[in-house]
Amino acid sequence: MKTNNPLVKQSKTQLAPLGKIESRTQFGGYALTVEKVIFAYINEDALYLRASEALQTYHTQRALEPLVYRKRGIPVQLNYFKVDAKLWQDPEQLLRLSASSLHAAQHELANRTVTLRLKDLPNLSLRMEMMLHKVGISSVKVLHEMGSRQSWLKLRAVNKHIGLKTLMALEGAISGHHQAALPAAIRDELYAWYVKTLHPKTRWSNVNLMTG
Repeated sequence: MKTNNPLVKQSKTQLAPLGKIESRTQFGGYALTVEKVIFAYINEDALYLRASEALQTYHTQRALEPLVYRKRGIPVQLNYFKVDAKLWQDPEQLLRLSASSLHAAQHELANRTVTLRLKDLPNLSLRMEMMLHKVGISSVKVLHEMGSRQSWLKLRAVNKHIGLKTLMALEGAISGHHQAALPAAIRDELYAWYVKTLHPKTRWSNVNLMTG
């Protein structure tokens, strides 16, 4: 997948007033974040904003196309809506709606992380919660801020038996997926990082996916 997607660059430039916008591959496209909070996706050369009260009002006036991806061949509609040509031509409105999407995402994350424990996330058990606590990852918020790779490195530093399966589990916990249902692009990206980190001279086919 290209890392210099022109729409990613355009979106970052146009929405810069929201803060430092970062991007990462997800669902075969790109997630746009501010301080690790996802508020938009870029998929198949289209920008999709997270649902919010302001976006819903706009949507009732001008129907927007929802974001749909396929999970094991089954179409799944996400709570994101496509920025159409008219909205791209109205930078002030686009920025206002994007800010609303970011605020809604931040509010949801704040509420969710207050009540959720690590063990409540997909793939994480009470044992994994205790392991994460021991390396300083004591809440869902900290896990999200740190990300799957840095969290895995912390676990690996104290337990050399931690492997690729745990890395996938952490990514799924953060994105809300069972580790087996992670999008192929995400799995491949994590796989490549894992090999590069621990097995720089090993072919991918030789790495055991089922290690800890």
